[in-house]
Order: sequence, then C-alpha cells, then structure tokens
Amino acid sequence: MTAAVVLLSGGLDSTTALAVARSQGLTCYALTVKYGQLHQIELAAAARVAHALGAAEHRVVEVDLGPLARSALTSPQIAVPKDRPLAEIGAPGDVPSTYVPARNTVLLALALAWAESLGAREIFVGVNVLDASGYPDCRPEFVRAFEALAQVATRTGGFHVRAPLIELTKAQIIQQGIALGVDYAMTHSCYDPQGDAACGRCDACVLRRKGFAEAGVSDPTRYG
Repeated sequence: MTAAVVLLSGGLDSTTALAVARSQGLTCYALTVKYGQLHQIELAAAARVAHALGAAEHRVVEVDLGPLARSALTSPQIAVPKDRPLAEIGAPGDVPSTYVPARNTVLLALALAWAESLGAREIFVGVNVLDASGYPDCRPEFVRAFEALAQVATRTGGFHVRAPLIELTKAQIIQQGIALGVDYAMTHSCYDPQGDAACGRCDACVLRRKGFAEAGVSDPTRYG
C-alpha cells in the first residue's frame, strides 16, 4: 500500500485530514510535534486519534520553538485572545498572537524527513484558509511553495503535499469527517483549556462552535 505521513495535532482539522488520507487507502504514519506548546492536552488527543483511526504508527517528536517563536501558545506572558467577534477572526491583515512563527514550515520539514526515510511520497496537513484565524502558513501559496521546496531538498523529489481541507469551511470539514466516521469528541481545539475542558472563548473554540452549529451536528466539546 502507498504510505503517507500525516501531521496530527489532535485537533479537528488534522483529525479530519487523517481520516481523508485513510479513506484514500493510504497507510498512514501520524506525526505529532511537541513544539513548545503550553498545553499538553492536545498530545493526548493526538494519541487517541491516531489509535482510533488506525495509524500504522504514531510518533511524537520534540522541537521546542518556544525560545525562538514567541506566541500566546508558547509563552505564558502573552495572552490568548478571547471573546473576539467572528467578523474580526480571520479578517484581512488579522494575525493574532496565537500564530506561532514558522511552525508549519518546521512541522512540514519534519514530516518530509520522515516521509523520505519511509519511502512515502504523500504528506497530509490539515491547514485551512477559510474560517481560520489569519495564519499566513495556512494559505495555498504556502502549501505550493513547500511542495516545490520538497522536490529540490530531497534525493529524488516526487513528493506531494496534500491539504484536503484548505478551502473548506469548518462546517464542511465537520460534515466530511462525520461521513468518514470521525468521533470529534476525541479531538481538542482550545488554545487555553481549563483542565480537560475547553475555554469556549478563544478563536479556536468560537470557530469550532460555529462549525458544529452550521453543520447541524451536536458539538461534543466539553466547555468550562
């Protein structure tokens, strides 16, 4: 079977991307990166997802971006934005403090390293440009540029960077995942969890709630 490396954070989007890769008959190798994020709950979610969706292997690697890439997700001194109106989230020019500089570039580089070692040519990433928080490394231009880089940065090239959700709304992503049998109760999206509960107020929670409501699907998230 054809192999694929899937970047898996344990969130809604990356979980759906793994389900999409699996639905295409690919043997999926899930890669989770401990990049210096303050909250470890997403690592546990990634492990649950990898097991539930039948990943051939799930690896967690540590590359601490915290000392270099300042973000509300890596520094307790930076506040996570909360209670922002939907019109503000993802508006042109809006790059919130939860953006982690170069994170997706580093994560894709790690996925590329594993893919080349495995002999895999497919790399899946759950980035999304619609209903997103304005992150520059979630744009189609970024995905195309990294795919071009992969051809000249490796022995043989021939890699494909797949971003199957990139132009879908959060509601469409949820509907696709439900059709593929995803149980979103095992996923985690919140930027500032309160114990095991989501805060319900950060951008990720707001977009998640909106997605479930628009998809007409009951939201299984436990909010604090």
